[in-house]
Amino acid sequence: MVSNLEFARFPAPDGVNGWWESLPPAGPARSVSSEHRYDWVVVGGGITGLCAARRLAELAPDASIALVEADRIGRATAGRNSGFFVDLPHDISSESYSRSVAEDKADVRFQRHGIDYVRSIVRQHNIDCDWRDEGKFHASVNKKGLDALLHFARGLTRIDEAFEWLDQAAIRKVTGTDFYQGALFTPGCSTVQPAALMRGLAATQPENVTVFELSAVTEIEHRGNEKVLHFAKGKIVAKQVILCTNAYAATFGIHPNGLLPVYTFASMTRVMNAGEVEKLGGTRSWSLIPADPMGTTVRRLATDRICVRNHFAFRPGLQVSEADLAKAKALHQRSFDRRFPMLEGVELEYTWGGPLCLSANNGALFGRRDDGILEAVGCNGLGLSRGSSSGKLIAEYALGRNSELVHQLLNQPHPRSLPVRPIVDMAVSATIWAKEMSAGAEL
Repeated sequence: MVSNLEFARFPAPDGVNGWWESLPPAGPARSVSSEHRYDWVVVGGGITGLCAARRLAELAPDASIALVEADRIGRATAGRNSGFFVDLPHDISSESYSRSVAEDKADVRFQRHGIDYVRSIVRQHNIDCDWRDEGKFHASVNKKGLDALLHFARGLTRIDEAFEWLDQAAIRKVTGTDFYQGALFTPGCSTVQPAALMRGLAATQPENVTVFELSAVTEIEHRGNEKVLHFAKGKIVAKQVILCTNAYAATFGIHPNGLLPVYTFASMTRVMNAGEVEKLGGTRSWSLIPADPMGTTVRRLATDRICVRNHFAFRPGLQVSEADLAKAKALHQRSFDRRFPMLEGVELEYTWGGPLCLSANNGALFGRRDDGILEAVGCNGLGLSRGSSSGKLIAEYALGRNSELVHQLLNQPHPRSLPVRPIVDMAVSATIWAKEMSAGAEL
């Protein structure tokens, strides 16, 4: 007998999401409040679920599809990231940026597949999400960082990817700050206002997709050839279910699945006034990743805000404390002050956290589980590009469409098993601490 699948962890407030709060108020949410029947149910309203539901609808226009999200779409994890659609190898769980030529080229194809798919949707429906194909800067602050960028550049050369070096004067002309000693620019990254994108993808779903928000699945019951999804105030009976729950799929204890929910934190400033914008200088919009993956990511937004992101914490309960948020804000303020001393008095208006879904070996879950439920889970820090691609591809796989990319995902490693708790808690937390210490000046 197949066991029912129970859910114990759901999105929590985890600070005040600046991406969401800086948008106009969202309209009313439709929630599951009675019994419904659908051919398909996609669980999870992040980028993976949004792309999976859309692709199902495109390929099976006569099918009825429900997309269910425990929170508001755009307010939870997919609307809390830094808004980078990264196209190149960038494994934050690895000691280096590059593995092998074949693997790196496969990563690039996979990630660009998702970027191209979402870009086409944004353009087709004129989704107002500040989509920008402006590339990104990898910047260093010292010789250690420069050595990391040289390693990255060698890897890009091996896989025939374009890049451009900037000296201190050139990166200062972009950012307005003397903090960075040099940078490497790669043109293929796209950036976005993530909460606005998620809202737009939900609002423009095909007609055969019904979107439910504030509807947490508590249990999936196997009833013959059907699945019954239970909610607090109703249920959905479906023929097929696809899980796109990313970090919320992590399990610990007797049957761990190797997924690690690791929180990262971000802060966003208030809108700068004209005098502050003039003091900063630089270009109006840019996106920067640190040479050390555990360092500080920075985006200057066309809305005259600056977003900084750093600090990681292992939180298997999938929620953070006020103390976590206070520590993160203090670290962000220090990082902001070091980079932008000319902006004294520009406050950090919002601070929030969101869980990444990592694994020790960069593995992920894709395909059909033993209980017949489909899943696309595990983005390893590249949620927007990998999530969009795997969401599209799980829909194609579910409908019997094979491709080189589907084959690639089916043959990727599963997440490596982890020690039991509390050993895993101590090991992961110690690793994060050591890596953040090693980042040093990049923070």
